[in-house]
Amino acid sequence: MTVSGLVVVDKPAGVTSHAVVARVRKIAGTKKVGHAGTLDPMATGVLVLGINKATRLLGHLMMAEKTYDATVRLGASTNTDDAEGEVTAQTGAAELSEGAVRVALKAFEGSIQQVPSTVSAIKVGGQRAYKLAREGQEVVLQPRTVTIHSLEVSDVRREGDFVDVDVTVSCSSGTYIRAIARDLGAALGVGGHLTALRRTEVGPFGLEDARLSLDEMKASGELNLIALPDVGERLFFNVRVDEKQASDIAFGRPLDLVLPVADSPVAMLGPDGTFLALYEQRGEHAVAVAVLV
Repeated sequence: MTVSGLVVVDKPAGVTSHAVVARVRKIAGTKKVGHAGTLDPMATGVLVLGINKATRLLGHLMMAEKTYDATVRLGASTNTDDAEGEVTAQTGAAELSEGAVRVALKAFEGSIQQVPSTVSAIKVGGQRAYKLAREGQEVVLQPRTVTIHSLEVSDVRREGDFVDVDVTVSCSSGTYIRAIARDLGAALGVGGHLTALRRTEVGPFGLEDARLSLDEMKASGELNLIALPDVGERLFFNVRVDEKQASDIAFGRPLDLVLPVADSPVAMLGPDGTFLALYEQRGEHAVAVAVLV
């Protein structure tokens, strides 16, 4: 099977993103497969993979807005900020009111400074933070600016000494939902951690694009493939070029062209709709970012 495009997988719980890539490599019959943004083993939902030429587009998807459904448990902290870690502190949260929880969550909307979870994949001195943390080393990560576009509470309920909060979060790339759970617990003085996480959207791609499960794709040999022309139309602004411009694009030549947007790449489509390349505006010319033909 020689194909190029994006494959959207509804990742099951208990499976690493790397394992999903390995399975899709076998189904697609190519080693050139990568993913746009890791999901923790505990998490489920949208994992976008690029196959062959589409791997050149994954960096742009990594920067796309993402949407998650999550459950935060208030009343206990863990060393991983999620349910897979060890409980490090427990404080009764049964007296928390729903109003207090909702007010505290409002503070997380907009542009905020967030310290990533200690067990994140961020590199510290050339090594992943989670590796150092699991070796018992102290890990100090610097805060970074992230944007929470929206944070909606769908349910607040008491579970014994705990309070569970179901939220839907739309956020910028680099946002850690576990860190929101941790920081919400800290703000309310009871500790908090994540007990469930499901990614529902990455940019314009959602669960509806994950038609077949991994097992179904393996059995049928069919992929949840979004072909390159469709990727170009859904993910980027488009410009249709003529034959002469298409020839120049194939060689990565600059074009004497003003693109419709100046601050993001534009998909250049050939006369027949083929996704030829990504170009961006630089001064009076449009220059190649990634050539796909």
